[in-house]
Amino acid sequence: MADEQALDEVVRFTSELIRIDTANFGGGDCRERPAAEYAAERLAGAGLEPILLERTEGRTNVVARVEGTDPSADALLVHGHLDVVPAQAADWQVDPFSGEVRDGVVWGRGAVDMKNMDAMILAVVRAWARQGVRPRRDIVIAFTADEEASAEDGSGFLADHHPELFEGCTEGVSESGAFTFHDGSGRQLYPIAAGERGTGWVKLTARGRAGHGSKVNKENAVTRLAAAVTRIGEHDWPLRLTPTVTAALTELAALYGVEPDLARVDLLLDKLGPAAKLVESTVRNSANPTMLTAGYKVNVIPGEAVAYVDGRHLPGIEDEFRATLDRLTGPDVDWEFQHRETALQAPLDSPTYARMRAAVEEFAPEGHVVPYCMSGGTDAKQFSRLGITGYGFTPLRLPEGYDYQAMFHGVDERVPVEALHFGVRVLDRFLRTA
Repeated sequence: MADEQALDEVVRFTSELIRIDTANFGGGDCRERPAAEYAAERLAGAGLEPILLERTEGRTNVVARVEGTDPSADALLVHGHLDVVPAQAADWQVDPFSGEVRDGVVWGRGAVDMKNMDAMILAVVRAWARQGVRPRRDIVIAFTADEEASAEDGSGFLADHHPELFEGCTEGVSESGAFTFHDGSGRQLYPIAAGERGTGWVKLTARGRAGHGSKVNKENAVTRLAAAVTRIGEHDWPLRLTPTVTAALTELAALYGVEPDLARVDLLLDKLGPAAKLVESTVRNSANPTMLTAGYKVNVIPGEAVAYVDGRHLPGIEDEFRATLDRLTGPDVDWEFQHRETALQAPLDSPTYARMRAAVEEFAPEGHVVPYCMSGGTDAKQFSRLGITGYGFTPLRLPEGYDYQAMFHGVDERVPVEALHFGVRVLDRFLRTA
């Protein structure tokens, strides 16, 4: 059981990590090294031997291994990223990099995504050192850079250039799972992620005939691009159910006492009420236009126009995603992946999933654990190159009215102290027996 010092440390570590500004603006504009050194120092204080690794100066990753008691067991990867998305201080109630603890809540960028989990990991392994605890199997800890951009300086670099550090790892756990979801009717759900949609960030390029803005031009690149963007934005993607999403729908239907009619999923989602939010973004592929750029003067028709689209595809359905983009962009617009990562799916009948479920149920017996698929992605995508199956498991017991999903990349990101205490207890329970 996590001791009182662990409960104190998880709050302090979360706050102190938030104070280290690791805002990732993309394009290499980030410096995680101070946070990596902070984590490494605390791992060393637990008797571990952390390794600091960089692909680019200042973009630092930390890896350490906790030796288990069963040398024949497969190792488990536990990972969290050190970077955060930027925050505009003027929009916040508090300085987003203050780590302020107010009225039982820790405020700041990274409180949920995901310096809270980084702090939990540190608090748990330090408690083990004090108590002389060793887990059943080796635990490899990785704190990564660059998750909020391309991961090229983080998990991608580690997977491609330092696979030896993850020898024996067959499974991994990281962000966005085992949090309280209140359904508005008194039920508390604890979704554990067993899948992720794939990432397909797409660049569209339309070319045409440059000319004077006052002249007729049937080859206007902006018009061509706008038409393609509109087609993509208005496209109704067909339903495609993966095993993880099917299991989620089936378990939720049973919980709410409704017919699990998978032939009419949209109707089923309506019957699930607020709980449908856990599933609705993962029953189909998606593509959302997000950026546009063209021209340099109002009376000049440019010869080229560019747009960017955030595309996501379900496991096994990337070919359909590609074919659909070919059709929607048409003959006058080219498209290419700016960033692409695979979709993931993890088994629900594994001993690891069962142990995660049991750990949550021990400390939240009133809750209902259900599987789900993440609509976005994590570093688990890069680690999957090493044959590591990834789950989302960052346990938090959250009060009703707390919008967990809105905290990701949102204004006034914060996490309750009690949620961190719960997280340490559950993570400790799971990792001891995993």
